[in-house]
Amino acid sequence: MKKTLAAALATALALAGCQKLEPPASRTEAGGDTVTEWRLPAAAGASEPDLFLAPDGRLLLSWVKPFDKSRHALQFTTYDRNGQWQWAPKTIAVGASMLVNWADTPHIAATADGALWAHWLQKTRGAGEQGEGHAYDVIVARSSDDGMIWSDPIRAHDDGKAVEHGFVSFWPAARDRLGIAWLTGRDMGPDAEHAGHAQGGGATSLHAATLDATPSVQETAEVDAMVCDCCGTDVAVTARGPLLVYRDRTAEEIRDIHATRFDGGAWRAPQAVHADGWKMAACPVNGPAVAAAGEQAVVAWFSAANDAPLLQIARSQDAGDSFAAPVTVDKGEAVQGRVDVALDGKHVWVAWLREDAKGQSLWLARYAADLSREQARIEIARLQGRGRATGFPKLVLREGEAFLVWTDIADGVPRLQGARIKAGQ
Repeated sequence: MKKTLAAALATALALAGCQKLEPPASRTEAGGDTVTEWRLPAAAGASEPDLFLAPDGRLLLSWVKPFDKSRHALQFTTYDRNGQWQWAPKTIAVGASMLVNWADTPHIAATADGALWAHWLQKTRGAGEQGEGHAYDVIVARSSDDGMIWSDPIRAHDDGKAVEHGFVSFWPAARDRLGIAWLTGRDMGPDAEHAGHAQGGGATSLHAATLDATPSVQETAEVDAMVCDCCGTDVAVTARGPLLVYRDRTAEEIRDIHATRFDGGAWRAPQAVHADGWKMAACPVNGPAVAAAGEQAVVAWFSAANDAPLLQIARSQDAGDSFAAPVTVDKGEAVQGRVDVALDGKHVWVAWLREDAKGQSLWLARYAADLSREQARIEIARLQGRGRATGFPKLVLREGEAFLVWTDIADGVPRLQGARIKAGQ
């Protein structure tokens, strides 16, 4: 047995040594940008990635993967400032009642006190084919020892209703407090259907709260009483407070992007980032993305007003109080949206998906910080997957370098892929 173990270890070390001899694939684009393969420690079957830049400079990567035939696991790992992965992933939660949804994905975050935070969705007891339909809760846990042990999970909301809760955004609210925003169907009637909530009476609403180190929920507030039912939300922290963006919904079924900022005492009255006038009777499942640095903020979003698919970005110089006219990033039937955005003092980066007769592709564009000109446009990858299975790419900047993670499908099995991009100018 000892000889067998020794042989296995020797083989593993030999394979590891061989892997180190093979540098990651890299290419230089015409504009001088360098794209390098970013090898990820998530095994086959992983999907629904999240990527977060921690206060200590580490990148936190989380994902969901099958644990066994009836359960899924939420896992994470870290990428340090020296460019090294913690190759052995840590498990946050495992459960048969964990809801896995290509669009409504878990998140991970860190606060300045060193704590890690994670959320996932959990089906309400009794929900399912013979139960309470689409009812599920937002579950949050906290770790104070770098993910070795997690707190008892808590619900992020206290309405006590068996309805949909999801599409969460996280942000650091203080050194040891986390901000959280989510959508809820708490005000909808009992006969509401997933594809047409308003028909059951009431509407999906947007709420926010903070979580303390206990953890427990504090300062819950309704941000908007009527929003798009299943488009993701996003938050970026500006010099004046967290800026929250989401897809609004009016009684006339106009579903444009709105923004609101927490000013320290309350959420300001939401305002449209731009009046697209997109009228749609159902949810497009395509939320906005936001990034901020100081008082500069950029929002990216998909729209199809007048049946013309369009990907746009707009800039604010006053922490989201107002936005300049949008810049068109991409347009046409191939544009899928599913966008993410990042910025620093030099550049604005935008990642999005396209799909045409040749298949699906992931793109990245780089703009000047004031959006005055496009500096680069790169096809990052051709994907084997199609449709919704590839989910939403995640984009983060660290010290001027862009880190991009996405899901692809090969032989019916999802797998995470990654790339690092350095600007050529």
